[in-house]
Amino acid sequence: MPALSGVSRIAGVDEAGRGPLAGPVVAAAVILNPNQPLTGLADSKTLSATQREQLDREIRANALGYAIALVSAADIDRENILNASLRAMREAVHALRPPAHRALIDGNRCPLDLCCPAEAIVRGDAREPAISAASILAKVARDALMVELDAQYPGYGFARHKGYPTRVHLETLQRLGPCPEHRLSFAPVRKLLDPLECF
Repeated sequence: MPALSGVSRIAGVDEAGRGPLAGPVVAAAVILNPNQPLTGLADSKTLSATQREQLDREIRANALGYAIALVSAADIDRENILNASLRAMREAVHALRPPAHRALIDGNRCPLDLCCPAEAIVRGDAREPAISAASILAKVARDALMVELDAQYPGYGFARHKGYPTRVHLETLQRLGPCPEHRLSFAPVRKLLDPLECF
């Protein structure tokens, strides 16, 4: 969708998937269209899957711009989850077309080397509509990826728990061991690789 002339393009930025034991971390950046306000935007964690998917379609159809970026489990192990999350957010902002004039980042720190000024907002996904929209796109995109990984690595239940450390996931890890999408640097997975390690 073309940018509106004279409109300051403010991007909301958020990520999904910092806590799981498997799969990528996914970030989204969204520039909402002030002439097409969306109702129902909220922190993605407070919405049902059906609500998120409906809003995902509306955001994609009406936003001035959006972009999604991910960092793989292997790169999370190399960089650590904080740096991987910040990189995914930076890449999402840089991929926006049209580019953002300013970015509002969910959390308490901003990625370095952004292409525009940025402000970190704690609990921004519940306070800023553009960040709420980004949280929804990131969550829906990541959930879809985990469903794909469930087909690629059957038996782990990724489609159900999305890689989070549920009881079922932990029991499956004990039984099957990690797959290539598991984050080997995360304690519950690392412990399986080195049972003598203490935490």
